Amino acid sequence: MTEPSPEDTAVPSTETVHDTDQVAFDDPAYRAAVVDLLGVITYGEISAFERLADDAKLAPNLEDKVALATMATVQFGHVPALMDRITELGADPLEAVAPFVRAFDVFHAATAPNDWLEGLVKAYVGDGLAADFYVEIAMFLDSGTRQLVIDSLAHAGQADFVVDRVRRAIAADPRVGGRLALWGRRLMGEALSQAQRVAAERDSLAALLAGGVDRPGMDLAALARMFGRLTENHAQRMAELGLAS
Repeated sequence: MTEPSPEDTAVPSTETVHDTDQVAFDDPAYRAAVVDLLGVITYGEISAFERLADDAKLAPNLEDKVALATMATVQFGHVPALMDRITELGADPLEAVAPFVRAFDVFHAATAPNDWLEGLVKAYVGDGLAADFYVEIAMFLDSGTRQLVIDSLAHAGQADFVVDRVRRAIAADPRVGGRLALWGRRLMGEALSQAQRVAAERDSLAALLAGGVDRPGMDLAALARMFGRLTENHAQRMAELGLAS
């Protein structure tokens, strides 16, 4: 991604950034970090759309195919607002997304579901974990960007559908539960590894967690608590699916 010019580092209009956020956006490093975070979330939504659309082909009936296609549409529906925000910050949305394409593609290749049920668990557990991680980071952002991130990562009411289908399958064949539980644990490990790789490769994202002038950050204890929350949320989702974490 190209470095922003001095003109680009000016604070966006008051229509898009609240006055209380001006100090943060006066810092070019903060602006770059926000662009990176929005870039990674944007590509996450694009890749989720692609994956869910593909998974819909595995659906056992038309009702389930439509439900999964609807989930895909919701994911892609978040993309325009994210790209608009990146543009408002003086960056090119496609350039902002580009550094994260490989990491996501590698993750999805490593966690390609073997069947319909594995695809559902991935959509519920894997995407939920990623959303939790980025919402945690969003807590260190200006109010406008923070709300955009939260809105973009909302599940939009799809949880009940996934839980119902997975629980039905386990009730019909309890052996399915063991297989899907192992799959859920693998997703947890792969998702955490991917998140750590992305943060490590982009100094700006790591700097968001470290904090700066007039911005709080996380020490090691706070980081440990954050990962503890991620683990607890994962266990709760697994339990909702009827799976052991």
